[in-house]
Amino acid sequence: MTGGDAEEPEELLEELLLGGRRRYTRLDVARLAGLPAERTQRLWRALGFADVPDEAVVFTDADVAALGRLRELIDSGFVDATTEASIARAIGQSLSRLADWQTDMLAAALAGSADPAGDPQTDAAGVGRVVDATERLLPVMRDLQHYVWRRHLAANAGRLLPSHRQQVDRRDLAVGFADLVGYTTRSRGMGGRELGAMVEDFEGLAADVIARHRGRVVKTVGDGVLFTCAVPVDAVEIALQLPERWAAADRPPLRVGAAYGRVLTRLGDVYSPVVNLASRLTAVARPSTVLVDEALARHLRGVRAYRVRPLSRVSVRGYDQLQPWLVRRATPADEEGAGMHALEDLLDEIADEVLDPTEAPASEGPPPAS
Repeated sequence: MTGGDAEEPEELLEELLLGGRRRYTRLDVARLAGLPAERTQRLWRALGFADVPDEAVVFTDADVAALGRLRELIDSGFVDATTEASIARAIGQSLSRLADWQTDMLAAALAGSADPAGDPQTDAAGVGRVVDATERLLPVMRDLQHYVWRRHLAANAGRLLPSHRQQVDRRDLAVGFADLVGYTTRSRGMGGRELGAMVEDFEGLAADVIARHRGRVVKTVGDGVLFTCAVPVDAVEIALQLPERWAAADRPPLRVGAAYGRVLTRLGDVYSPVVNLASRLTAVARPSTVLVDEALARHLRGVRAYRVRPLSRVSVRGYDQLQPWLVRRATPADEEGAGMHALEDLLDEIADEVLDPTEAPASEGPPPAS
């Protein structure tokens, strides 16, 4: 910086967000924290930050303190050299998105007080308002984030108990994908504000429905959401409600695929052939429908709120002759008519026989290497 009255608030804003003045180079931080410089650089990249020149003075006392806490975690045995970068990457990706959203929210809130003419003489006052607002809101956002984090830890506390410890990273879960049909084509004709509003509406609706039924949002990717549930019926209810509640003339339809089985959970993400299977089922589902695999369909035996029907086998990447099962809500008998109700009962009986766990199910075989 070259000095000047307008730059002083900018320096204050930077110090406020960084927790102090920039005082150290990358090598200084490594030396003060007692960690190898190569290791600190690897962690810096894993957090999602670009490399800086060795001679650049860009780090603060807070950076040194953070590496000191990392050393404490390493000494405690909680983190080791083989996992620290993965943990840093997971934290960085999650908090980067949160910071982007919070910055946009703060910018939008301050936009109304900006000088519409963009008079340079008001720049210092404008930056000063940003500093004041940030100083007020930063502790509030920090405390709220801390609260939410602890509540999520509490929600998973059962997995810390000895009786559940074997389930720490491998558990039987229902995995679901919800995907907006034709999103790419539709998004090309939308303005940025309109597209952003649609994506926000979709993510908000998905988060609400999934949380209501004891599921967990693993991640969202613009046109889709990946979720998990410990209880198969909860996953099916989520899968049916998402297209129902999303449906509108000005929105692309939603389709959902779900599967059930053993899943590896790691750093907030999920890995398993079950995840791939749910994705493949989503890809072949028609708009506004829900497809599940046989394992999940079997958990719906005897649940009269739903009807499951086998569809024709399909070949998709990784699976030959995949058997999808269509799930829909059962219609009350007085709305179906006697003849249709009798037919549906017969189809239910046939589906139950196919899904009978005492019968050896037709094996789909392991997916070929992709």
